[in-house]
Amino acid sequence: MTLPFFIASLSAWRAAHAPTPRARASRELPAGVVKLSIKAVQGARSAATLGAEREGTGAVIGEDGLILTIGYLIIESGSIIVMAADGQMYPATVVGFDHVTGFGLLRANPAVARRPLALGDSSAVRELHTVRIATHPAAGGGSTACVVARRRFVGYWEYLIDEAIFTAPPRFDHSGAALLDAAGRLVGIGSLWVGDALELGVAFPGNMFVPVDLLKPLLTDLVANGRRAELARPWLGVYSEELEKHVVITQVLAGSPAEKGGLRRGDIVLGVGGEPIASQAEFYQKVWGSGPAGAEIRLHVLQANVVRALTLRSVDRLDYLRPWRVR
Repeated sequence: MTLPFFIASLSAWRAAHAPTPRARASRELPAGVVKLSIKAVQGARSAATLGAEREGTGAVIGEDGLILTIGYLIIESGSIIVMAADGQMYPATVVGFDHVTGFGLLRANPAVARRPLALGDSSAVRELHTVRIATHPAAGGGSTACVVARRRFVGYWEYLIDEAIFTAPPRFDHSGAALLDAAGRLVGIGSLWVGDALELGVAFPGNMFVPVDLLKPLLTDLVANGRRAELARPWLGVYSEELEKHVVITQVLAGSPAEKGGLRRGDIVLGVGGEPIASQAEFYQKVWGSGPAGAEIRLHVLQANVVRALTLRSVDRLDYLRPWRVR
């Protein structure tokens, strides 16, 4: 569900500016919110889009120094430094990564935070709720915002989650930011700045947060094995955009299954496995439903005004990335 434009605008303004106890409390940041500085490994494939050096926020969720963040910060990481609330610096290592949700887990010295953040119930976060967005003071600090939508989010990088949390006004220092409920519990991790938080066809900037409820069934496996227990999804290595119920390929990653299979920038995907598609969501769901990573994916595409049948041998996305250590 999303709010009407006027109500969302007024609610976002009130959340950000009204002199309420919640707004004042937003400046009191919990010690479990830390700053992350990451350097990617030499030759990282992700450096072209994410940069070779990255900064963001992490939320300490375990007394053993376990830190939750958004995964794109830490993929292909060569070194990670954590700045605690008191300014102390600690090295960290990658514990786990989940491409499906987008979460990443790190571990630093237990002294990184004496009081970890408690995981809240993100399903209880609804439209019109006032929430706190928290980053380390060196990365922007805290602010209040309003939840303006709970809806599906479909990303151009072969990514889809249901019941994403959208807030306004937007923060530009959103990467890994902690979304806190009224009790100070962690209910989401910041992923993106978006221009269409309301999805009404008009500009309405905001942020998208990944709900922590998606982490709870995975946490044990991520800590123990570095990844979820299920077989990896097939991944093609494309960026796409939905235009008037057509899925258009906007980028083909170098060395990816898509490039090897003959897919090109500008191609329009007409069908997967012999079945037609009319949206990005259908495109991804049919690819993911074709079997585990390694499965052959049959696409029909409109390429240079000619309909072509292509067969792509999918891979596990982690196998595409440059070698980096998990755990």
